[in-house]
Amino acid sequence: MNTLLFLGGLGMPEIILIALVVLLLFGGKKIPELMKGIGKGVKSFKDGVKGIEDDINSSLEEDNSRKLDE
Repeated sequence: MNTLLFLGGLGMPEIILIALVVLLLFGGKKIPELMKGIGKGVKSFKDGVKGIEDDINSSLEEDNSRKLDE
């Protein structure tokens, strides 16, 4: 099974071709900047999701403590 699930029928030759096209379009100097921006975006997204999870967990704990007090 040489295909990635989320990429459908893309094999290694297609991925290499896409990488070469990206390299030609953006150049070697822009790619690290693009990856850095993507990394910051992913980190920000993960922080946001973690914040939401913390809010949900704290509200569940409050609900459970209220039920125990009754």
